[in-house]
Amino acid sequence: MDMIIDFPGGARVDAHFGPYTVMTDQPPQGGGEGSAPTPFALFLASLGTCAGIYVLGFCRQRGLPTEGIRVVQRAVPDPMTGMIGRVELEIQVPPAFPEKYHEALVRSASQCAVKKHLEHPPAFDVKAVVQG
Repeated sequence: MDMIIDFPGGARVDAHFGPYTVMTDQPPQGGGEGSAPTPFALFLASLGTCAGIYVLGFCRQRGLPTEGIRVVQRAVPDPMTGMIGRVELEIQVPPAFPEKYHEALVRSASQCAVKKHLEHPPAFDVKAVVQG
């Protein structure tokens, strides 16, 4: 899937693909207006929402209610590099959620495609080309 990335003004950078536009911005201290999430926040959100899709699918396949279920994601920095060293995903379930499904729910969320791509990252090929 091709994405077109453009620069609509200020520190905003948008991605267009199919019928969608994903907007990003930088916070005021980074030269932006804070009008949209930063690209890095979207990156992290893609991980959490991907895990959430797998949790939702698991529950739907078994007819389990999703009310009261939420995924809490924590990005834990590596003190040596300042980069994220670990991502914790905590699936919080209500007391009535059957305990026999807890481990299977964790296994399901662990199948997230974004997580798998981080575990086995793609190669990057960045280049500049002259149009026209």
